[in-house]
Amino acid sequence: MLVALLVFLLSCKKSKVNETESTDINPVETTENDRDKTLVVYTTAMDTDLRLTKTAEQSFVDKVQALETDVAVFVNPEKTFQEFLGIGGAITDASSEVFVTLDEATQNQLLQSLYGKDGIGYNIIRTSIHSSDFGLGSHTYIEEGDADLKTFSIEKDKEKRIPFIKQAMDLIGEDLVFYASPWSPPAFMKTNNNMLQGGKLLPEYRQAWANYYVKFINAYEAEGIPVWGLTIQNEPMAVQRWESCIYTSEEERDFLKNYLGPTLERAGMGDKNIVVWDHNRDLMSDRANTIFEDPDASKYAWGIGFHWYETWTGGLPKYDNLKNINESFPSKNMLFTEGCQEGFDIEKMFYWPNAERYGNSIINDFNSGVVGWTDWNILLDERGGPNHVENFCFAPIHADTKKGQLIYTPTYYYIGHFSKFIQPGALRVSTTTSRSTIESTSFKNKNGNMVTVVMNPTNKKVVYKLVVGQIETQLQIQPRAMQTIVY
Repeated sequence: MLVALLVFLLSCKKSKVNETESTDINPVETTENDRDKTLVVYTTAMDTDLRLTKTAEQSFVDKVQALETDVAVFVNPEKTFQEFLGIGGAITDASSEVFVTLDEATQNQLLQSLYGKDGIGYNIIRTSIHSSDFGLGSHTYIEEGDADLKTFSIEKDKEKRIPFIKQAMDLIGEDLVFYASPWSPPAFMKTNNNMLQGGKLLPEYRQAWANYYVKFINAYEAEGIPVWGLTIQNEPMAVQRWESCIYTSEEERDFLKNYLGPTLERAGMGDKNIVVWDHNRDLMSDRANTIFEDPDASKYAWGIGFHWYETWTGGLPKYDNLKNINESFPSKNMLFTEGCQEGFDIEKMFYWPNAERYGNSIINDFNSGVVGWTDWNILLDERGGPNHVENFCFAPIHADTKKGQLIYTPTYYYIGHFSKFIQPGALRVSTTTSRSTIESTSFKNKNGNMVTVVMNPTNKKVVYKLVVGQIETQLQIQPRAMQTIVY
């Protein structure tokens, strides 16, 4: 009896082991639908005429184990992450001043290029609450000293900025994400009595300043512009020669939880999305830790915004800080709120590394958990302005105001490799590369289409495998190029 029982138990154990081994070693079968799947490749490349140009159309085959000598992009459609909010840029006073110098046909060309169905599909618009450095001068919406905001008026914005925004909105439609950021409170509300050169918000004006945001939202929505949200302060740790205001982490936390959050809630604006920080990646972990660890402040915060200018120190972009925040506060969102190539030089209008900076940032930001990406000025003139303190920079599109013509920089096309193909509501998909010489990210649109973006910043053509689950195909990417693969 005992011998029979032992034989039975051993046979059961052997059966269980064999079952496990079978599960581990048998690959997932490739379906006929997978084998029939086709892909289309769009390419932009330096020293060529390729600009978001369709360059290939081919099919997948069954996956073959990649070798160490292969260059490969591995996509796992079964693993998805954050939902894509969108991509866009800022409609500033400077952009508006340039826009109105153009004739109607060129204005329409610009709008279609950025927001139209045949353009690159922008859906995010950022603007400033009153003035920033990118404009002809400083201004606010009230008379100086009016703490009760009785003189509040956005008449100046109605002249050029708001008509521009409305035309963009009409093309974007229901996917619009519109948000606003202040560069400085009015001078009388600050410790230095100046909108420029930093300074801080005086304690006695915290409530008046919180009321100012409510006035702004009401005024813009009365013009038919739905306000998705706002950031508390643009670059709150930078004393700039232009409009600026300093908040420590604790000061921003306390203003949010004691003034801005409750004020918006009382005004029936609890659904507006409040974005904290709105500055560089370098110090953002401290800001996140301070605000998100405080439940009374955190409840008002949709997430954290950031810029890319930490590289002014000579270091590399701090993408690891994004990953840390994403892991530490998974319920909070991250939004890229501003980036541009500084130091305008007309000789570098078509300088390829400017575009590659965008490609590198967008890929790594999204792979770190970011939900949306906002460029700075959508349009500037041939000097990189106007800017009332001569802080000139590049934009994806410039206008030659003397000729009334638009100049499309490589950056426009590099951004378009993401914004034109990835749709709001898409989910990021697990994507890695086998070499550091190429970079990649992927998204799955709500219609089921997959989009993989690959960048080659090297001076050599790269032949690589695109491996998607249990199927693959072989592609090549030109030197100094960006590709979008749709399948």
